[in-house]
Amino acid sequence: MRIASFNINGIRARLETVTGWLERQAPDVAVLQEIKITDEAFPREPFEDLGYNVEVHGQKSFNGVAILSKSPLEDVSRGLAGDETDEQARWIEALVGGARPVRICGLYLPNGNPAPGPKFDYKLAWMERLKARAERLLELEEAAVMIGDWNVIPQPEDAEHPENWVEDALYRPESRAAFRRILHLGFTDAFRARHRGKGHYTFWDYQRAAHERNDGIRIDHALLTPQAADRLNECWIEAEMRAGPKPSDHVPLWVELED
Repeated sequence: MRIASFNINGIRARLETVTGWLERQAPDVAVLQEIKITDEAFPREPFEDLGYNVEVHGQKSFNGVAILSKSPLEDVSRGLAGDETDEQARWIEALVGGARPVRICGLYLPNGNPAPGPKFDYKLAWMERLKARAERLLELEEAAVMIGDWNVIPQPEDAEHPENWVEDALYRPESRAAFRRILHLGFTDAFRARHRGKGHYTFWDYQRAAHERNDGIRIDHALLTPQAADRLNECWIEAEMRAGPKPSDHVPLWVELED
């Protein structure tokens, strides 16, 4: 099973980019973030024409997540539990059917800037709710993948210039500690299980020729339960997408699990 996560930075702006990518690469599952559109307005037909089942948790102009799957999607849920007042569309979860099902948890974690401040407080509170869901996923003892834009730079090696991010919500010690608390519950960072060192990034700013200088950061992650980690073949970053036409500021992160 080939699973790809892609923060597309707006489906209206990048519909052709995304459908062209799906035609070329044909992931079994695609998890999208920042679709920036309501459920009703999401352009389902182009994806269904490519053979995908579509589940969306959208929001007008902001946020929004979706799962596209060539296999049936079951047990679909939207929104991260723990705060009934939270209206931001940042979590979608579904079981991808088949002989060896996988629970896909697509997430778009809050950015948190400016920090400190209310947005940073919301980020940390959201991560506490995520930790509670992660604990429950482990209790289920099934193959599960929490994948998407985490908006966290876990380690200095995950930024070309970590010194430039010290006061940023993505790299502040509170964010990194919250990420570690989730990881250390018993999850595997799929990319770091296969690749080490600097130079592996999933995001480059549009400004200051960041991509040309490889001034990037790794903030898109896939955390696997032990049952999913046992099936991990490979994890890689499709960095070349950043140089294509009308690119997002993120590129796809891929995880391949044994069927």
